[in-house]
Amino acid sequence: MSSITDARRKEVLRAIVAGFISSQEPVGSKALLERYQLGVSSATIRNDMAVLESEGLITQPHASSGRVPTEKGYRVFVDSLHDLKPLSRPERKAMLTFLDGGVDLQDVLHRAARMLAQITDSAAVVQMPNLRVSTVKHCEVVALSPVRLLVVVITDNGRVEQRNVELDSVMEAEDVLRLRDVLNNALAGKTLAEATAHLDILEEQVALDIRPHLRKAANVLVDTLVEYPAERYLLAGTPNLTRSSITSRGIDLSGILEALEEQVVVLNLLTRVPEVGNISVVIGEEHDDDQLRQASVVTTAYGTDGEVLGGLGVVGPTFMDYSGTMSRVSAVAHYVSDILGHE
Repeated sequence: MSSITDARRKEVLRAIVAGFISSQEPVGSKALLERYQLGVSSATIRNDMAVLESEGLITQPHASSGRVPTEKGYRVFVDSLHDLKPLSRPERKAMLTFLDGGVDLQDVLHRAARMLAQITDSAAVVQMPNLRVSTVKHCEVVALSPVRLLVVVITDNGRVEQRNVELDSVMEAEDVLRLRDVLNNALAGKTLAEATAHLDILEEQVALDIRPHLRKAANVLVDTLVEYPAERYLLAGTPNLTRSSITSRGIDLSGILEALEEQVVVLNLLTRVPEVGNISVVIGEEHDDDQLRQASVVTTAYGTDGEVLGGLGVVGPTFMDYSGTMSRVSAVAHYVSDILGHE
């Protein structure tokens, strides 16, 4: 907003954005004077609005109506938010209590998604921790049948991955325990990528009778967890996007809802989140994906010790409450990071 140097016009723009977000109606000069203490006449306000409109920051839907913000106006508004709307003490307490009640990582993240959807009235997405930066805490091997194993990998941040392994020959019960110990020694304390190198050479170091079983298990782990990891995410609150305040404005819900069902689209949103503690806001036409160009997306990262484990955020209309939404997304990420850091 380099062309707008007048602080009053910036304040007028903020008031129009705030008024439109709260009322969902075009904002006129009379409403601005009544609701906001701008300290100037109606004529001055109308002149400021004319300048803002000429610069593409607000627009007039109808000849006799007030003004509504454009996407450019929302961008200027968001970029001017240096201090986010603080949460009240009851809000913070309720949020932390609900998240802290999770029994494990997946439950905490499910709770985070549901909470984000509820407190922002938007669709919420939460990415499961990135396997590429996780280290293996434990590996369990369970015999499902004499020729089928279940290999369970538990990471340091609580993510649990299970894979079935089909064997070429029968495996005795005592050999299952031996294989578990071999895999634990090779994987524990290492990232999955680091463990791959150990699995490659491990076969030559174990007894001949379990080598074929080890080879099968190692191949499954490498193929599914290292080379083609399934970066899962949780989705909540999509019905929020069908409420009347959105549909009445002619927003193409079908495209947004379809985008949220496509893993690639959602993961692209979450894998490009900023560092822990920073917030990203992408508005309308700024999106690379055509399906999201009538929506705004607010995302951030969660993690421990400054390391990003995953992303979370919300998808909503371009007329969302940006300050409140950014505060809530930031708070949820902070509490999730804090809970993971103490596990």
